[in-house]
Amino acid sequence: MMNELRLSEIWIYPIKSLGGIRLTTAKVLEKGLKFDRRFMLVDENGKFMTQRVHPSMALFKLSVFNDQFSVQHNSDSLTIPVVPVLHGAEKVVNIWDDTVQAVEAGAEYNQWFSDRLKLKCKLVFFPEENARAVDPRYKVNNEHVSLADAYPLLIIGQRSLDDLNTRLAEPVPMNRFRPNLVFTGGDPYEEDTWQEFTVGKNRFVGVKPCARCVLTTVNQDTGIAGKEPLKTLSTYRNRNGKVLFGQNLVAVDHHEIQVGDRIILP
Repeated sequence: MMNELRLSEIWIYPIKSLGGIRLTTAKVLEKGLKFDRRFMLVDENGKFMTQRVHPSMALFKLSVFNDQFSVQHNSDSLTIPVVPVLHGAEKVVNIWDDTVQAVEAGAEYNQWFSDRLKLKCKLVFFPEENARAVDPRYKVNNEHVSLADAYPLLIIGQRSLDDLNTRLAEPVPMNRFRPNLVFTGGDPYEEDTWQEFTVGKNRFVGVKPCARCVLTTVNQDTGIAGKEPLKTLSTYRNRNGKVLFGQNLVAVDHHEIQVGDRIILP
């Protein structure tokens, strides 16, 4: 069927605001896809760091192999266990308006990232059992979230990006928007209206369209920020002062999903 909805891409971003990893299958957990944004870089005050302020963070590229993440930066690389052995005490870190308990991953990681970013920072890990509640206005079953901005998952339709790119002088890739799930079929921006739906055997609920920021203007290959696509999006996707692109989700079920899964709407 030409207009059939199918899951076409799955992405995780193990370290918040660094490069993503494209998967063919993933385990859905309450806080989001397994391994998604369980690590984060924080500054000397324990505040989260992102490409919004440090666009060069885009230059750290990740891959996963044998229970380890490999972080590549130019010709240098670093390996980190997907679930680190934690020796340090928990420390308070800040992400947006949330204060959460995280654990330093290790002094050697702090030094490696600090040297390459040319500023002092620490790599922290967010254990699965640690609390960070989803905004109560949008919860379904009292969900918690990882170190993503606010919600466990983000879905975007390929046709939404295709429509945007017809309006741009230079098209942008999907990685500007850092989705977890991408789908083919349907109409541009139809995910705006999605509430309950299934991907394979997993039920999800759309809770809130995603408000976009300057991170979308950072070229993920060069680490350089520009004005697009936010400038163009703001001309036709502005709702109440927020520029919307994609839909935030919470998961009702916690099963495996895989590329090619059919998406079923009620």
